[in-house]
Amino acid sequence: ALNEAITLGEKMLKEGKPAVEVVEAVVKYMEDCPLFNAGKGAVFNSDGKQEMDACIMDGKDLSSGSVAGVSHLKNPIVGARLVKDSTRHVLLSGPGAEQFCLAHGAEYADSTYFFTQTRYDYWKKLKEKERTESGQNDGGMFIEEGSHKYGTVGCVVLDRWGNLAAATSTGGLTNKKYGRIGDSPIVGAGTYASNKSCAVSCTGTGEFFIRGTIARDIAALMEYKDLSLKEAGDTTLKKLDAMKGDGGFIATDKEGNLIMLFNTEGMYRGATKSGQIFPDIRIYRE
Repeated sequence: ALNEAITLGEKMLKEGKPAVEVVEAVVKYMEDCPLFNAGKGAVFNSDGKQEMDACIMDGKDLSSGSVAGVSHLKNPIVGARLVKDSTRHVLLSGPGAEQFCLAHGAEYADSTYFFTQTRYDYWKKLKEKERTESGQNDGGMFIEEGSHKYGTVGCVVLDRWGNLAAATSTGGLTNKKYGRIGDSPIVGAGTYASNKSCAVSCTGTGEFFIRGTIARDIAALMEYKDLSLKEAGDTTLKKLDAMKGDGGFIATDKEGNLIMLFNTEGMYRGATKSGQIFPDIRIYRE
């Protein structure tokens, strides 16, 4: 699935499509794939429903759009692009976001579209554990560390004109409550792009990425301390470690350098560059 997503993005770039269109299309493709925790494969919240977040940002002018807590947009990233291009706002949430996006051409999907058996079985397991152990935290939310909280999808691109863009989409944490929103739709936390520095998309436990403004930190270290992308990424990952946060990020800079860093056992990731014959697809550490 990653290979197909990257091949799609590469084809669009060769056709001369701008970075912001490419990141939207690649993330949309992954939202349509039930293997990832985004769009069709989004996890179940505590009420047995999906609440999805997405963000897109154009490094050329810092324009950005996000949706949060949406349940009936087939492709949340399309909604984020509509917010960016068709409003003066950055972030719309809940029913209001859905109403706006559907009125402007986004595709509707009911709850049956988002049902995947593996996600449902994992959610039922957590609900049962919550009941039998009474091991509730956060006033009633039981979330188990595990692979099903990962799977947030993201894409970063440098196009032929030197423009950067980033997009991120997620279903959040399994069994989440209270209308919880993570880092993915928050500019500077889980998503960021600026032609002055880099484009970044993050995955992991969003609360840490919000507190640490992880995506923006990478860009800021490049802009204000003149660090390379790798130096900025390594520094920011150490910050995430110190916060006891878990996850990772992908990023590319205006020179086309790439980083894909994480502090977990693995992170599904892939990349390609102009002239590279095959995409580089990886799961675990080297």
